[in-house]
Amino acid sequence: MAKIIGNSLSNIPWQEKPEGYEMPIWRYKSNPIIKRNAIPSSNSVFNSAVVPFKDGYAGAFRCDSKSVSMDIFAGFSKDGVNWEIEHEPIVFQSDNTELLKKEFRYDPRICFIEDRYYITWCNGYHGPTIGIGYTFDFKEFFQMENAFLPFNRNGVLFPRMINGKYAMLSRPSDNGHTPFGDIYYSQSNDLEYWGHHRHVMATIPGNDSAWQSTKIGPGPIPIETDEGWLLIYHGVITTCNGFVYRMGCALLDINEPWKVKYRSKDYIMTPTTDYECIGDVPNVIFPCAALTDADTGRIVLYYGCADTVTGLAFTTVDTLLDYLKANSL
Repeated sequence: MAKIIGNSLSNIPWQEKPEGYEMPIWRYKSNPIIKRNAIPSSNSVFNSAVVPFKDGYAGAFRCDSKSVSMDIFAGFSKDGVNWEIEHEPIVFQSDNTELLKKEFRYDPRICFIEDRYYITWCNGYHGPTIGIGYTFDFKEFFQMENAFLPFNRNGVLFPRMINGKYAMLSRPSDNGHTPFGDIYYSQSNDLEYWGHHRHVMATIPGNDSAWQSTKIGPGPIPIETDEGWLLIYHGVITTCNGFVYRMGCALLDINEPWKVKYRSKDYIMTPTTDYECIGDVPNVIFPCAALTDADTGRIVLYYGCADTVTGLAFTTVDTLLDYLKANSL
């Protein structure tokens, strides 16, 4: 049996797998857990990040406004299901006013490293790039230098240093809706200057695994296991009706994470419900956060649904790895 390397989380949200259900990830019965009108200004709440915090949970939520401006908001929950989201967006502090210039903020991830919670997001600075900030208490937030030049999206930190370096996955892009995209690995001594870039995974051309033929991107913070880094990612196909976003997983080498040990040929989750198929952008599931419990191997996923609402789903490390190894490219 595989083991998650990390802390126990006894109060993790959980529902057992429905009897007879065959897919490796199953949905929360009361989805969506966050509706589009969760705060007075919101048109939609989706593609958001969640972490354990104090005796409950905290998060950074993408809330597109009724004017459809894109920003991130702090939120808190006792049980990981019922959330109270601040009504005003996060205000970052910096001694460098140039850093605070933005066109948009969206699709955050949160990663606890050493003594603080780092937030990465798609930051609009003359086009999309990877913004980085941090907080100790989810009240005060500090912005750091952008990680890369535009254009880039889906910046996802690893939860610890690897070979003495900070590590990040990202997906270089363009200034539009990006009809392409591979996943890359980068490292840094100080979370400011990033280099030693390595290619991790490409799209799959042709018919072998067409659900991930247009573009791919990393999802939640990689999960450390005794077999390697478990990466949950999104994959996109271009259809006659536009993009369809699905979910897959891969197992990366623990010391050289640009080396892929296994990668799912079949998707692990696809849009099927009304709230995943109908919304501002139909046919989208977009994972951004995972809670894990080392004692039980449970994994809880938070994912955006149709760019409109937020859903919750469940799996275990053994369930995912067994499926991955049986359906690997």
